Amino acid sequence: MPSATPGQGTTRTHHRTCNLCEAMCGIAIEVEGDRIASIRGDRRDPFSRGYICPKALALQDLHEDRDRLRHPVRRTAAGFQRVSWDEALDEVAGRLRETQARHGRDAVAVYLGNPRAHNYASLLYLIPFLEALRTRNCFSSSSVDQLPHHLIGTLLFGHQLLIPVPDLDRTSFLLVLGANPVVSNGSMMSAPGMPRRIEAIRARGGTVVVVDPRRTETAEIADRHHFIRPGTDVFLVLGMLSTLFAERLAAPGHLGSFINGIDEIERIACEFTPERVAPAVGIEAAEIRALARAFAAAPSAVCHGRIGACLQEFGALTTWLVAVLNAVTGNLDRPGGAMFARPAVDAVAIQGLLGQRGDFGRSRTRVRGLPAFAGEYPVAALAEEILTEGPGQIRALLTMAGNPVLSTPNGRAVDRALASLDFVACVDFYINETTRHAHVILPPAGPLERDHYDLAFHVFAIRNTAKYAPALFAPADDARHDWQILVELAARLAAPGRAAGLAGRAARALSRVLPPTRLLDAALRFGPHGDRMNPLSGGLSLRKLEREVHGVDLGPLKPCLPERLFTPSGRIELAPEVLVADLDRARAALGRWQGGALGREGAGAPGGEEGGAGAAAERAGAAYDLQLIGRRQLRSNNSWLHNSHRLVKGRNRCTLLMHPEDAARRGIAGAQRVRVSSRVGSIELEVELTDAVMPGVVSVPHGWGHGRDGVQLGTARQHAGASVNDLTDHLAIDALSGTAALNGVPVRVEPAEAAPA
Repeated sequence: MPSATPGQGTTRTHHRTCNLCEAMCGIAIEVEGDRIASIRGDRRDPFSRGYICPKALALQDLHEDRDRLRHPVRRTAAGFQRVSWDEALDEVAGRLRETQARHGRDAVAVYLGNPRAHNYASLLYLIPFLEALRTRNCFSSSSVDQLPHHLIGTLLFGHQLLIPVPDLDRTSFLLVLGANPVVSNGSMMSAPGMPRRIEAIRARGGTVVVVDPRRTETAEIADRHHFIRPGTDVFLVLGMLSTLFAERLAAPGHLGSFINGIDEIERIACEFTPERVAPAVGIEAAEIRALARAFAAAPSAVCHGRIGACLQEFGALTTWLVAVLNAVTGNLDRPGGAMFARPAVDAVAIQGLLGQRGDFGRSRTRVRGLPAFAGEYPVAALAEEILTEGPGQIRALLTMAGNPVLSTPNGRAVDRALASLDFVACVDFYINETTRHAHVILPPAGPLERDHYDLAFHVFAIRNTAKYAPALFAPADDARHDWQILVELAARLAAPGRAAGLAGRAARALSRVLPPTRLLDAALRFGPHGDRMNPLSGGLSLRKLEREVHGVDLGPLKPCLPERLFTPSGRIELAPEVLVADLDRARAALGRWQGGALGREGAGAPGGEEGGAGAAAERAGAAYDLQLIGRRQLRSNNSWLHNSHRLVKGRNRCTLLMHPEDAARRGIAGAQRVRVSSRVGSIELEVELTDAVMPGVVSVPHGWGHGRDGVQLGTARQHAGASVNDLTDHLAIDALSGTAALNGVPVRVEPAEAAPA
């Protein structure tokens, strides 16, 4: 209830979920009049129980940011100038329609960034917009983030959202590959308060093991940490599987009666013995065997692989084999293992009914032939699809809540490509590294000016909960929400005689009859925890969630297989042919390791004929003798929180981590400025010497690089840093999925003053 505070007017406390990352932390925002007085963790939130990280405070900074656009702007010779909403929407739709009329519908492309996943209304109204636009050139941040997880969900379980998550609060053994959940609070495993959860595993007698080229914040509080060469996780898991089958430790448990392919997995695993893979992995064979035995012997165990495991040239294979490891040890779909959420809004069931379960390779990109997944092309192909002339060339682009110049491989090539386009429109409230190329920017209302329900991340949550919050602040009278922008663009794109006309008019009509809140209410009421239109049932509805301001606890994850499967066979397909065939690339890379060609410093990552960091370096013929990996930071989130002074103040966080032995060989001292070069470019930044990275590996954080001309972010420009994606290579991909190989990039490092100009 609001309470009066002397001298300050009316004080009220607003409860909602922080929407700046996947963790879904409950927050309590104290407001005095129209001013935010404080943001703190909500101790009564059943999921986060009072935990928040420093990013939550940035919600206030985003709301109050003077650099944030609050009305549409058009680029002119004199700079960006304010225009009305009708002018802006008419121009965007008109220019997109004109481009398609002249060059074909695929001459327009769309790029979707990850903040849209935190906006349920935007997710609901995206499909009608895309149907009105009718282009096959759709790209998103998924292929520089989580695409392998969706692909494996489709191939093994029949649905792109059937992605098992660790049942952290009941597991006895947590094995973490290439992930740093203490900093990310999960990532494809929504779990606020990860430090407490990991400590709880150890307190109840469990074990936490981290395998990573860097001794991460998670590794610091784990029982054991193993360094691993970037890009070789696939061999580690194969070595573990080999041990399990050789020693008869594989026991799929209740899953065994509805799994296809276990015999094929055993046949594959037997050739990748720990002794064979150890030279590539950098972990002794005895350690690999011990890890496999401990995993199998634990009362419950779960393996979780994330960015380091899936954003590399064997990302799909590694993600697949992580699921296989969980399955063959009986730890899939059981308490304490890898389980599936059953959220209040069951996106899995809804997409299943609509036939949107994920399709792979139905079409391919024009230039390089990279496969589409779920209607999206790998973003590693975006620049070449713009810059390569010929039929189907992209000539106009609309971005939504995305910054591909800083977030996708070979950012400088993306930068050049955007500058060459006939027309660029952006749905964004900043003039950043990408939107500075826009002809028109359409800024949506801010995150505290809209209601909030996490439609996406409950699918990956380690416990079933639900929480809804109305808008804290009313948007300005002339403001537009993301979903309203999509609806109006769809309607304007409609033209008589085109299928898009029906889609556009339908979107506008739907928004009037069924606004986002009514759609959300229907999804809640007919979901697995809903009231089925019977208020006396005790089930969920939007009205009930509105009353439960702290959220509701729907209980721990429960076994749900085989009922939840969408495969044609109704069984888990543990050895899909496309994945088994892709192992030939891994075999070839392993052979090069065993032959000594890649078993020394200076070789880069294992390479393949079709893609990968090593292959890209080999094509360049340069002496790139170190491997670059990224890193996550608690006070940062991709590229879009660096305009918050409280998050960027203090020491420089955009540094190169380097092992002292590597630095000494190159005549580099701590805090020195160095130049890091790859096949596609170079950056300069300060070096930080530490034994937290293994020799032969260097690390640069993701999301920096705000010094480009035209960026209108005052605080971010003062702490510009350098973009790691000016080093990552658009040709370095996981050849199967098209996912960008952002880890294991071959680079060289030298003192900046000694580097060539």
